[in-house]
Amino acid sequence: MSGTLLVTGGGRGIGAETSIAAAKAGWDVCVNYRTDSERAGKVVSRIKDIGRRAIAVKADISCEEDVIELFEKCDEKLGRLNALVNSAGVLEPITRIDAISGAELTRHVMVNIVGTILCAREGLRRMSRTKAGKGGVIVNLSSRASTLGGAGGHVHYAASKGAIDTFTFGLAQEVGSEGVRVCAVSPGTINTEIQPEGRVEAIAPTIPFKRVGEPHEVASAIVWLLSDQAAYVSGTVLGISGGR
Repeated sequence: MSGTLLVTGGGRGIGAETSIAAAKAGWDVCVNYRTDSERAGKVVSRIKDIGRRAIAVKADISCEEDVIELFEKCDEKLGRLNALVNSAGVLEPITRIDAISGAELTRHVMVNIVGTILCAREGLRRMSRTKAGKGGVIVNLSSRASTLGGAGGHVHYAASKGAIDTFTFGLAQEVGSEGVRVCAVSPGTINTEIQPEGRVEAIAPTIPFKRVGEPHEVASAIVWLLSDQAAYVSGTVLGISGGR
């Protein structure tokens, strides 16, 4: 399967690696970013060097108006959507629940949960066979924290990713008959800039593989889920955690 793919948070980390890996697999890619246009532009340039079409679109996925405009720009420049990767997310603030502010918690939930659902909504409006679409795939980014709990500063993050696990399974049941597959990947600790200073070194010895993961290892799994090789895979959350 190939066609038009939209990757939220596609300008950095796992999102950037996924955008580039997908282009190598034959996808045209809409690279979403929130603040860093230069980095998103570099991802677009790499995709074009591969020989695929690409655009970068600024949007805050926690804002419904931004999400609608993001998908409309993708329609206009790249054509009707075939796939969506919900990679955008936040880890901050790193704090105990008894120290988090209401504003911090609201921002966290709006990006990690509401933003993912809003983007899925817009994707479905283009992919579902009940909407004149031709089917498609949605891959959400969860986290092993949803199972491990995130005690020590990440409980709110773990809870947000638990919501993504539930959303993934439920949505897969809802739209499977409409030609849309919905899956998620659940990375463990991955070596990206989202990690607090020193966390990679502290966590690595606790992992059976004795190392953290790399973004390209998550991207490879996502691109497989997007492919026809995963045509009978839906409603699943694929762990990518080195056995932890």
